[in-house]
Amino acid sequence: MSTENEGKAVPGDPAAPSVPPTPPVPPSAPPAPEAGPSSGPESSPAPTVQEAPTVQTAQPPHAAQPAPAAAEHPTDPGAPASHAAPAHAAPAGGWPPPPPTVPSWGTPHAPVPAAPAAPRKRTGGLVAAVLAAALVAGGIGGGIGYWAAERGDDGISSTTVSAGETPASFKRDPGTVAAVAATALPSVGTIKAKSGGSQGEGGTGTGFVYDQEGHILTNNHVVASAADGGTLSVTFSDGKSYDAEVVGRAEGYDVAVLKLTNAPKGLKPLPLGDSDKVAVGDSTIAIGAPFGLSNTVTTGIISAKNRPVASGDGTGGSNSYMSALQTDASINPGNSGGPLLDASGAVIGINSAIQSTSGGFGQSQAGSIGLGFAIPVNQAKNVAQQLIKTGKPVYPVIGATVNMNDKGEGAEIAERGTGSTPSVTPNGPAAKAGLKPGDVITGFGGHQIDSGPTLISEIWTHKPGDSVEITYERDGRSVTTTVVLGERTGDS
Repeated sequence: MSTENEGKAVPGDPAAPSVPPTPPVPPSAPPAPEAGPSSGPESSPAPTVQEAPTVQTAQPPHAAQPAPAAAEHPTDPGAPASHAAPAHAAPAGGWPPPPPTVPSWGTPHAPVPAAPAAPRKRTGGLVAAVLAAALVAGGIGGGIGYWAAERGDDGISSTTVSAGETPASFKRDPGTVAAVAATALPSVGTIKAKSGGSQGEGGTGTGFVYDQEGHILTNNHVVASAADGGTLSVTFSDGKSYDAEVVGRAEGYDVAVLKLTNAPKGLKPLPLGDSDKVAVGDSTIAIGAPFGLSNTVTTGIISAKNRPVASGDGTGGSNSYMSALQTDASINPGNSGGPLLDASGAVIGINSAIQSTSGGFGQSQAGSIGLGFAIPVNQAKNVAQQLIKTGKPVYPVIGATVNMNDKGEGAEIAERGTGSTPSVTPNGPAAKAGLKPGDVITGFGGHQIDSGPTLISEIWTHKPGDSVEITYERDGRSVTTTVVLGERTGDS
């Protein structure tokens, strides 16, 4: 069976007219005798009625059928012959003839049904109703859109705004991430470090303009591989690249200062904020080159303050210690050395380390899981000033060696120092404060101490000469005293 016409209207048979005519006279019956005799019931035009069904079956299923009505009302025996004449005169008037308004024989009754077009309109109306229901079922939006279109035809102007009507000088409000990023990005550079070895190994990090003389502040671990005989370059967001050299670096603080060898004029230093005034929940914006993707901007908040962090530089050198700002802004390898900004665009920290699911700290770990750590800018600024001035870092110390492995009970002063030296330096800050080997330091400067790394992190937030209150335990007693911090120059 052919399915070409499935889903389409099937055209009518050419022999079947679209408008139902008066039943034509069968070829076997001459027209004159079928006009009907004028006398006697024996002359009733019964043959005409009997052949009507045969003619109707040739009509399309949707056409109106006047013949059954004739069957229900047989010709009146007393009707004049002239009443039947019009039904047989139709063929002479052309094919198809117009439908009669009343039956051509019998008693007048209801008019013949309307032309076939009417049922099609009713069917179309049904389809339209179904479609309308589908649109309504599809959602209020479709109905509103149709209503708006109809309203538009009534003369109401469209509310659509074309792109050409957008203000040409659109500006972001101060304090938005877009505004802060637009201001800060020109002052942030991507650092490429390459070692001086035959392999030319190196890495990528970030730094930012510290002053107009061309000093760039970054992490020590970013430049460590190129510090001895390697090469450094800094590329800014405008695509311009400059060679750089190391001015000084501090392994313990994980801070380094570079200087552009041919610094351009018009460098704009990033403003430095006050990390001591940062509050948990403050907005943060980090800028860097994670995995080499320069000029990447991420956002978050300050998740915690004074978070003790010890991280390596990735070269097997000494660990660095910081009382860090914790942020959930996305930080990844390559963000190291980049600025952590507050909502005003001021630097509050230097992005330095992340913690991954492996449990380690540093930039060699996997991607960010929302635990990033930054060196507080107040500490970084002090280190930078010292490095620019002398090229060497200066560390505050208490003059005591503490256990770096145990955690939870405080920082215990070891029985012996490195190389069998005294664990408490004679006449040093700790000795003058009355501390002895075996004492467990539990508080420093108002912060709780749970381990050796935590103690060092807190000590290095201060400067040499600062007087700090210290709490320790000895023989089950808690004692509080004051220590005046000493100093140590350079990394040992």
